[in-house]
Amino acid sequence: MTSTRVHIVSLGCARNEVDSDELAGRLETGGFTLVEEPGDAEAIVVNTCGFIESAKKDSIDTLLAAADLKGAGPTQRVVAVGCMAERYGRELAEALPEADAVLGFDAYADIDERIRLVMAGAHVEAHTPSDRRRLLPVAPAARRPAASGVVVPGLGALPDGLAPASGPRPVRRRLTGGPSAAVKIASGCDRRCAFCAIPSFRGSFLSRGVDDVVAEVRQLVGQGVREAFLVSENTSSYGKDLGELGALERLLGELDRIDGLEWIRVSYLQPAEIRPGLIETMCSLEKVVPYFDLSFQHAAPAVLRRMRRFGDPASFLGLLDRIRALRPDAGVRSNVIVGFPGETEADVDLLVDFVERARLDALGVFPYSDEEGTEAVGLGDHVAADVVAERFERVNDLATELVDQRAAERVGERVRVLVESTDGPDAVGRAAHQGPEVDGVCLVPGGAARRAVGDLVWGRVEASDGVDLIVREETSR
Repeated sequence: MTSTRVHIVSLGCARNEVDSDELAGRLETGGFTLVEEPGDAEAIVVNTCGFIESAKKDSIDTLLAAADLKGAGPTQRVVAVGCMAERYGRELAEALPEADAVLGFDAYADIDERIRLVMAGAHVEAHTPSDRRRLLPVAPAARRPAASGVVVPGLGALPDGLAPASGPRPVRRRLTGGPSAAVKIASGCDRRCAFCAIPSFRGSFLSRGVDDVVAEVRQLVGQGVREAFLVSENTSSYGKDLGELGALERLLGELDRIDGLEWIRVSYLQPAEIRPGLIETMCSLEKVVPYFDLSFQHAAPAVLRRMRRFGDPASFLGLLDRIRALRPDAGVRSNVIVGFPGETEADVDLLVDFVERARLDALGVFPYSDEEGTEAVGLGDHVAADVVAERFERVNDLATELVDQRAAERVGERVRVLVESTDGPDAVGRAAHQGPEVDGVCLVPGGAARRAVGDLVWGRVEASDGVDLIVREETSR
């Protein structure tokens, strides 16, 4: 008897990518056959994103496009999983009857059985959303003993056979190839940023154990991975529930000793939580690239306080100075929100001044919009939509100009490029200061004839094109 063919669509962030790999592994282990093309699948599983309005729209559009395939070929069922399914559950199922099932995170542990029921035409009850922060104790140190039966995407079920601290690694089957792989080191968030709904549907912060992460990275290196991209909702909190303040530093040290691993990249650090020792570790270990993904969100102290965040231009610039004193070549990316309730023109001016002085390699600018279930919805002094749009255009245009200028400043620098594509005559990859997919690329002219995907190439930056760099490969080191 042939097995059911399944295609998984992964939307959103790198953390979702890891969750999709877990779903793929569980389905393959459960007897399903994974296919690369949606048109070849009998079931299409869409791992949705529910972060902001544009991401939710993309998720709905993808589900509708998948549903359009039903009846035109082998496709029989479409299933929604992921953050949007977890966040809205029954509401999504009622609004989108084209989806044959809407499954939350609790379904991941036995996803193969759920999909089998859906394929048989059985009615599978839509997920009922709840605040996942209530599943674990408030005190971080008390979470692991209390976590029995709790499903945490990307970490497995806790702790009944798939515990991140003591049990075997979650099943993972990579859906995307390439020399870089996202590795989830924690899930959830304990912060209460006024604009963010993620903690309510991702739950409280929970770390994977150091040994478990190291074991997974070793396995990935055995599959040809050269770069481990460490991801979580808040990486600078790693280890606080393990009772080890310097757990992230220890993890980085252990990963640095893995043969065959060339780069270790750390994502999503909270500026207010960064310890001097972490900066020193990241800037001194050979394989940890000098890349700092710092979530500033704004620079005006009054806006940051309303956001329930901390900081000011002086402290942020001081942090950047400490990093660059150790690694002048460090890459820095960040995100900011404009138009948050109560933001004034003076606040925007302060943000602009900070951005001009910060010399960031990448900056994402987002216009504020209400996210249901967040504190910001109920705040007074909402900024008019047309004013938000004007401020967004101003800061976004400036960000584009400044990151292009920062790329031009790198002309003449010696960089090491991880080759990710050799499809044309040129090799295309990334330098250490460029994160996967979002921070620009390096073009190595004529490199495709000499290099393979996964190679690391030394070269000199000879030109820039926006945020992208043209790198002339060195003939010898």
